[in-house]
Amino acid sequence: MHLKIKSLLVVSLSAGSLLVAGCNQQRQFEAEAQSPAVQTQAPTPATEPTQPQERSPDVPYVPTPQEVVDQMLQLANVTSNDVLYDLGSGDGRIPITAVQRFDASQAYGIEINPELVQRARQNAETANVGDRVQFVQQDLFQTNLSEATVVTLYLLPDINIKLRPKLLQELRPGTRIVSHDFDMGEWQPENVVQVQGPSRQHTLYVWTVPENVPANLQ
Repeated sequence: MHLKIKSLLVVSLSAGSLLVAGCNQQRQFEAEAQSPAVQTQAPTPATEPTQPQERSPDVPYVPTPQEVVDQMLQLANVTSNDVLYDLGSGDGRIPITAVQRFDASQAYGIEINPELVQRARQNAETANVGDRVQFVQQDLFQTNLSEATVVTLYLLPDINIKLRPKLLQELRPGTRIVSHDFDMGEWQPENVVQVQGPSRQHTLYVWTVPENVPANLQ
């Protein structure tokens, strides 16, 4: 009887620890979004016009530290054969790095905020990768992802869950997905890696789109 009670306590504490960890990650994300260092800056000149923002963003803009960007792309095993889509691309650092350092064939950043799209385009031109990196002002839920071989994202748990059916329906089997800090609910990751950033530890989740999608994920 005592052994059973101890077992139940261990299970309860483990589940509670996971819940607390997930809540702490979301609170950290929201706190970073409020930091003056990551507020949206004034738009910079762009080679293509942008449109008025059609709706509020699904998540606040929080830039991913460069060392975390590099690790995300390493985990996705990005090569010259890949087409990368970054959903919620902010200032463009992930698509730019994918081409500049990992030699991706093409990279696309999907971003709803026109000021960030302009900034990202300018950053791509400055990095001399404007011919292979494109930034599209678009709602990520309206984006056709079928061309992607790698998808990266730094969203929030509820957005990841909402996005999951689209990823599984549109992406080809074998496509790699890397999420910064937040998982996909019932879709268990193949790999989970901790990365130390400048001010905190970051968690990266990795999946590969399966040939046959399990019924519970459809």
